[in-house]
Amino acid sequence: MGASSFRRAASITASILAVMAAFPALAKDVNLHLTAKEVNLPIDNKGTMQASWTYEGQTPGPLLRITEGDRVNITLTNDPNNKNSHSIDLHAARVDVVKDFESIKPGETKTFSFIANYPGAFYYHCGADPMYQHIARGMFGMILVDPKDAKALPKADREYVLVQSEVYNNPDDTHSIMKSDWKHVVFNGVAFKYDPVHDAAATKMLVAKPGERVRVYFVNAGPNEFSSFHPIAGIWDAVYPSGNPKNKQSGLQSFVVGPGDGATFDLISPVAGANVIVDHAMPHAHTGAMAVIMFSDDADPAMGRGENILVR
Repeated sequence: MGASSFRRAASITASILAVMAAFPALAKDVNLHLTAKEVNLPIDNKGTMQASWTYEGQTPGPLLRITEGDRVNITLTNDPNNKNSHSIDLHAARVDVVKDFESIKPGETKTFSFIANYPGAFYYHCGADPMYQHIARGMFGMILVDPKDAKALPKADREYVLVQSEVYNNPDDTHSIMKSDWKHVVFNGVAFKYDPVHDAAATKMLVAKPGERVRVYFVNAGPNEFSSFHPIAGIWDAVYPSGNPKNKQSGLQSFVVGPGDGATFDLISPVAGANVIVDHAMPHAHTGAMAVIMFSDDADPAMGRGENILVR
């Protein structure tokens, strides 16, 4: 191939790639399957255990990640070893609450479908009666709907999922839940899970390099408390209420997320050192809702990427 032919072929290839990039990703069918499991899980870094109701034996449940426009077929199985009925309510779905979000008994399975019409960081949880008890026992997670236009959000260098919730001394005492008489307010199920500064038993932190755009997908599972979400020693470069790119706000010190709601937060540190992501309501922060994010040039390249978005 001559030089002119090579240049012409390269130009055609570049044009094709440009056209492909201009079009959003094609919608697809996505099949998701979750199993409700009643297990014992730790609620602090010292291994204090509590009887928990979960999706897949985890609190929060698995991160469900799809793309705007996808048709989602979701199947819920209630483990036959469970003692209680369970369900799933996805805030990203527009369906029939009676038919699709109904509870199923142990050993039963149900499937329903929806189209993910809006991008965002959405909440999912059990809606079985009493709903507040199922949430207080840990039966919740995040369904992340990426925008179909890859350029709708600036590219993030790292991503993390934080789900806030309250831990109650005795979730069987539904009166204490209704009064919001909690013991801890936590991120991702465990008090001070990512904060060795306030809890020497903690073994994990979130990490990034100075100058990197860190995207935090946040859901407040509640069931009761509002969160004043703030990065100590930092400023949110951008906040997207409900995680929708069209809702962008810039340069915020804190942003309030109510129970059952979510948002996406971008954080950039120009210097090395630590920020602490907190719920700035002090009783919430000082009982467990703090997460250290360490900015350093030698930050682990695997953290905040791939399977390390929701840090277990």
